[in-house]
Amino acid sequence: MLRAAGVGVGDEVVVPAFGNAEVAETVALVGALPVFADIDPATYCLDTAAVEAALTPRTAAVVAVHRFGRPADTARLHAVGQRHGLLVLEQRETDGPYDDIARRRERAAYLDGKLKGVRTPDGGDGHTYQQYVVRVPGNGRPDRDAFARAVRGKGVDCRVPVQTPVHRMPAFRRCVSLPETERAADETLALPVDASLTKRDMQRIVSACNALGGLLQPAH
Repeated sequence: MLRAAGVGVGDEVVVPAFGNAEVAETVALVGALPVFADIDPATYCLDTAAVEAALTPRTAAVVAVHRFGRPADTARLHAVGQRHGLLVLEQRETDGPYDDIARRRERAAYLDGKLKGVRTPDGGDGHTYQQYVVRVPGNGRPDRDAFARAVRGKGVDCRVPVQTPVHRMPAFRRCVSLPETERAADETLALPVDASLTKRDMQRIVSACNALGGLLQPAH
């Protein structure tokens, strides 16, 4: 799509670093330079102000990635595109059947009401909960990783959603300040909300997390 839109060598494309390298690789394949902008800490999608700050005369496009089932603020990003004459593209996730989305939302609502000691997701409009991503308070990655190991030890299949931000990967290493991206990579943990989970499964998740959550103090 970038090549079809005339994006190529000498152009810059603003992309998020929080996620996998697929978008940055696509930009590089057409000969353009991926430029990383920071994320909104509530949505994990591109922050509009950060996008505007990353623009240069060579910027040709912005790629908005919808993350974890939470839509990016495409209305504001398209407004930025119109102001600066930029192409704004979206990368959407496959949400799955409506019934599965409804069941994930039910499970997410249950966790929202029961979990203690972790920061639950900001649901927002249209969240399909492809992943239920919490923040583990404390001292960043060491505490998050210890929390994850302990929860897995209690039979809960949790995972770190983004191990390494793209701007820290060898192929795309950049000296750029992305504090919210770094913080999210260090603090986030995805808990199960699969449509197939039973009530007992959900209770196990809550019990495992709450037994640990009280031991951690929120970071200031």
